[in-house]
Amino acid sequence: MKVLVIEDEKKINSLIRKGLEAHGFVVDSTQHGDEGYLLATTRSYDVLILDIMLPGRDGLSILRNLREKKVALPVILLTARSELNERLEGLNLGADDYLTKPFFIDELIARIHAVTRRAAGAIQSILSASDLTMNLLTREVRRGTTMIELTPREFALLEHLLRTPGRVLTRVQICEQVWDYNFDPGTNLVEVYVQRLRKKIDGSASVKLIETIRGVGYRLNAPA
Repeated sequence: MKVLVIEDEKKINSLIRKGLEAHGFVVDSTQHGDEGYLLATTRSYDVLILDIMLPGRDGLSILRNLREKKVALPVILLTARSELNERLEGLNLGADDYLTKPFFIDELIARIHAVTRRAAGAIQSILSASDLTMNLLTREVRRGTTMIELTPREFALLEHLLRTPGRVLTRVQICEQVWDYNFDPGTNLVEVYVQRLRKKIDGSASVKLIETIRGVGYRLNAPA
């Protein structure tokens, strides 16, 4: 899931970014309203975390302009104030939810999942292939009845493979789409994580799910 954070307080911005990235989110962030509005209107995101008080365009102006342009991006407003009028104005402009600072990162993550589920209608929360299952809400991964512990990067890689069964993903695509890295052709980052993931997922299983397409990339086989 790709998140845009527009928050002018440097410490809070950093805490949100690090907290979300630790849970497997891909995060872009800025401290200025004008830059944030440009990102929101030129790039693709799953959710926007938007502070109300910002230099340049303020949060409510950003929200108003996004909705006027028919941008359906889910928006969670952040505010240091708790006045009812401000919250109501944001919701009336089309905000999907709000949080009053300070807040816990786990609460923000729960609200992100909630607004994206509503935006998608009934988002698919369980991904599967053969006897492999991934619960996107609880972040539990199982092969048969065996629980598999994955790091955030491994989880993000497996989620992308499960969402694109049978499709060959190149090293460049994995770096850019899964981890949002500028690809370094000399790095073996992808090979290392695919090897780790394959060891955990396939191991001694009779049905191997992660396949290497020599000279091209990787794909997830999805037998019935």
